[in-house]
Amino acid sequence: MGMEERCRKILEYLISNPSTTSASIEKKFKLTKRQLGYTMGKINEWLKTNNLPMIERTRQGHFVIDKAIFTEVAASEELSFVSESQILTEEHRIYVILLMLLSSMEELSLYHFTFELDVSKNTVLSDLKKAQKLLDEYNLSINYSRKHGYVLKGNEFKIRKLLLDVTYQMLEMMNGEDRIKKIAMISDEKMTEFTNRILEVENKLNLRFTDEKLKTMSFVLFLILKRIEKGHQIDDVSLVYKELSHTKEYQATEALLRDYKNITVSERLFITLHLLTADVVTADFSSEALTSEFLPAIDRMLRQFEKSACIYFEDREELIERLLQHLKPAYYRIRYHLTDTMNFQGKMSRQFQALHHLVKRSISPLKEFIGSEIPENEIIPITMHVGAWMSRQKESIEKKIKAVVVCPQGVSVSKVMFNELRDLFPEFVFLDYLSVREFIHYSLDYDVVFSPIFIETNKKLFVTKVLLGKEDKSRLRKQVMLEIHGYLPHEIDFSKLVDVISNHAIIQNKDSLVRDLKAYFNRDENMAIVKEQGGEWNLNEFITPDRIQIKNAVHSWEDAVKICAAPLVESGNITEGYIDSMIQYSVQDSYIMIGPGVAIPHASPEEGVKEVGMSLLVVKEGVDYLQNNRIYLIIVIAAEDKKKHIHALMQLIKMVSCEEDRNKLLQSESTNEVFKIVSKYSHR
Repeated sequence: MGMEERCRKILEYLISNPSTTSASIEKKFKLTKRQLGYTMGKINEWLKTNNLPMIERTRQGHFVIDKAIFTEVAASEELSFVSESQILTEEHRIYVILLMLLSSMEELSLYHFTFELDVSKNTVLSDLKKAQKLLDEYNLSINYSRKHGYVLKGNEFKIRKLLLDVTYQMLEMMNGEDRIKKIAMISDEKMTEFTNRILEVENKLNLRFTDEKLKTMSFVLFLILKRIEKGHQIDDVSLVYKELSHTKEYQATEALLRDYKNITVSERLFITLHLLTADVVTADFSSEALTSEFLPAIDRMLRQFEKSACIYFEDREELIERLLQHLKPAYYRIRYHLTDTMNFQGKMSRQFQALHHLVKRSISPLKEFIGSEIPENEIIPITMHVGAWMSRQKESIEKKIKAVVVCPQGVSVSKVMFNELRDLFPEFVFLDYLSVREFIHYSLDYDVVFSPIFIETNKKLFVTKVLLGKEDKSRLRKQVMLEIHGYLPHEIDFSKLVDVISNHAIIQNKDSLVRDLKAYFNRDENMAIVKEQGGEWNLNEFITPDRIQIKNAVHSWEDAVKICAAPLVESGNITEGYIDSMIQYSVQDSYIMIGPGVAIPHASPEEGVKEVGMSLLVVKEGVDYLQNNRIYLIIVIAAEDKKKHIHALMQLIKMVSCEEDRNKLLQSESTNEVFKIVSKYSHR
């Protein structure tokens, strides 16, 4: 169906069925979302030319059609649209040129391009320059010689990556299939043969590829075999033999490649990779070795998301299975840098933006499992899966109070404040901890701001201390609840509750029981508090006796920092340069003070941190720091990843917030006495 005919038929169908949806039209006319969008663009161009209002689409996929369109179109005897051959855009011409370079069996000259594109030589030369800019992203080039004409030069694996992307882009064009068949000289019989072979592979693998991938794979397989026939072989270095050859997809390539000779192991591995990276509708991955390792990472990601979003997923196992079906192909795409170049089309809604932000914040378990950063266009489908699941159980981020923490006191202190407030308000969604400069340009929607300083905002602002004692927390929670909801929640004294329980049962860990009771009673139907798994070190695992020093006096603040940091230099956790950076940073910023007479000098990890660590110095007589500050307790922090030390830092802050234990630290005569106090706070 040509462009002109498609536009006419869809417009006529809309006039006859104005209540139809985008999904219905895509299904009826066998279009992708992009193809429908392109067609609607051409219809609106025609309407604009004829001085008619354009057709709009709602977020739900319905159409808004002006009455004038019904009148004019009904009166028109013939709808005359621009034909496909006349609307090939510059972008489309570039992809046609690249496909010709990828698939031609003969030398290509300017004449071949001008004939195929029906444009002038100057236009082709301009298009070739723009095509080269696109190829720069792949580290490939277009070379010309009189003997060989125009050819692609570069690593064959990267050329194959280009081949995948160009095929996808061409199929998204109007009449894309016909164009590929014509340029690459693919017969309908050959396409049917390859499609049947892929269907045979589906049965062998007990899965179903998406319709889009089934179509793409048939063309890609033909184009790959054509390049092999021309002598373009992929090298062995690009693929990991052991990782790919042990898969059932590798065995299934026999059905795809039967009757084809001279197929090397490397080529078979590449085709295996193409099968592994293809999106599926249904699949059974339960028996695969990768699955047993992947499932815990997906589970950890969901638990982190639940904690951030204050929700609890129903039918969890089913959701994990759905995510696995997307993530297994994504795993191989990311590992081998074969992620689609397509970016998300359209503007994200506010709710999707917030949801996507929380998914990205929770993605670290998957990133650690895969071993590399996860591209944005691989995270978006995860957000869509999670969002769909939340809709299914009638959850919504939009309905929850969303909060941000704005703190000028550096990453570590900000993160502690963020975690403390999140525990205090488990029913809120805490989006981020931000510096003041970051807050000024923050784009996500939020309802509440917590900050230790006054900042300008049109949202509800609660100015609070960085370190909150028990009474401070109770006072702040009451203030916030009264301001937001107009009522004071019934408060439970959990310590007294545990005392009552202890009269009737033996309690092994009183503090742990208090925490669990708080988590239980503070939950609601739309919220789950899930403890983060792994990666948490206690304070006494960082501040060990060999990293504790006691001095009666020191000459200066600079000397105090150097003395305190010395054990970390000796153990190789930091460099001497990190000490200089800490001193320079502390002179500029007094926010390293976290309590009366207590300071935590630190600097950016890039300044010389080799491994996360902490060390402690007690100065009994104290040391002057900046103006009117006397410091008695110094804890040097070397944060390698801004995360591993956070749990211990929270324990540290609780320790120095207790006046009694803070005084005991200053009165200690041995490192073991200090370590005993540190250990007291290392299991809370």
